[in-house]
Amino acid sequence: MLNFVIRIKNANSNLLLMNKTAQIKKKHQFIKFRKLVIVSILIGFLSAFLGISLKKITEYYEEIFYNEVTIHPLYYVIFPVFGLSVIYFLRQYLFKKKENKGIKEVFESTQSKTKNLPSYKIPSHFINGLLTVIFGGSTGIEVSTVVATATIGSVAQQKENVFRQYKTELICAGVAAGVTALFSSPIAGILFALEVISRKVTRAFIISNIIAVSIAFGLLSILKEEPLFVVSITTWHLKAIPYFILLGILAGMNSVYLTRCVLFFKSQFGKINTHYYKIIIGSAVLSISLFIFPQLYGEGYHAIKGIFENAAEIPLTITLAFTFIGILILKPIVTSITLASGGDGGVFAPSLFIGAFLGLLLASFLNSVFHVNVIPVNFMIIGMAAVLSASIHAPFTAIFLVCGLTNDYTLFLPILVVCLISKYTAKTIYPYTVYSYAPSLTK
Repeated sequence: MLNFVIRIKNANSNLLLMNKTAQIKKKHQFIKFRKLVIVSILIGFLSAFLGISLKKITEYYEEIFYNEVTIHPLYYVIFPVFGLSVIYFLRQYLFKKKENKGIKEVFESTQSKTKNLPSYKIPSHFINGLLTVIFGGSTGIEVSTVVATATIGSVAQQKENVFRQYKTELICAGVAAGVTALFSSPIAGILFALEVISRKVTRAFIISNIIAVSIAFGLLSILKEEPLFVVSITTWHLKAIPYFILLGILAGMNSVYLTRCVLFFKSQFGKINTHYYKIIIGSAVLSISLFIFPQLYGEGYHAIKGIFENAAEIPLTITLAFTFIGILILKPIVTSITLASGGDGGVFAPSLFIGAFLGLLLASFLNSVFHVNVIPVNFMIIGMAAVLSASIHAPFTAIFLVCGLTNDYTLFLPILVVCLISKYTAKTIYPYTVYSYAPSLTK
């Protein structure tokens, strides 16, 4: 009888201990969840603030400097060499002589348990991205923003041991909030973080990224940010589908050309030991190209806005056709040389630029030669999404990003089809992007 009572007491003690352990675990999980929510809010706000600030400052000064070069063409020579020189000296003396590798830095960090993005990457990419674009570098601030906001997430996860297991998720939260701030599309932000950076979904990813992009979009709403491109899209017609398919194939081919140019010129410039020779060569090519085609200056969004406004009224002449073809050939070369000679940026803005001009050229050609009466603006928007999709192998990011840029989802279905066609066309021709390529992969 005594043994029976003792066994009951022991069982009760074990049950109490198990309940207490379960309560402790539950409380610990709640504390972790609460901390994850708080840090996601912080990352979302800081990343969105950085993205919006960089976008606003870049737009403001790019417009001023671009107006100056149109009045005084001598600045086509002065601005590129000055901008690339300042970036070089900043890297040498302020940013620890470290060269920026773009989004590859983010991949290296997420794939390693010990390697983190150092905090100086935030001012480095912010300042260098700004200087590259406003002084004529033919790229954009998107990749600079992505790396800087990824660093915000990386620094945050280093602050407490509890966040170490959420390293990739918090880096992605920063990236998603930054992309949301630039393109006013929370869905594009999450999809970019998923398709390009993380490539896997966890509960922590969903929680942190949704919170971060919600904070970013809320900040955009408070600041009453307008869509980057104000475009009137009325409808699209089923008869245009074969021409959309053609656009998708051409977009995939153009994206491969852009990718190969970036890889080729980075490889060739990497063989030049004296950095100032890179600056001189890069500045010379950039100056000549900008003088011939001012549309290549900076991000090129001013040129896209210009052709959006006049797309329906532009008659295709031989001169205009050769101008567009020249721009499509030169843009990847000038972008590549900007990056290879020390500029900061990536292929986001160049892809949108190439897609807009490719779409308008194809639509104008079809209307002038075959009289099919397609809508040029539709081809421009679909072209932007298609080239971006093929360049980064992220079709769903491209769809929501371009729809966010115009704040219009009328073309969602044709954009979806064309983005998938362009991506798989590009992958068939060349399986790598500028993010995924490594020399060892081709050996």
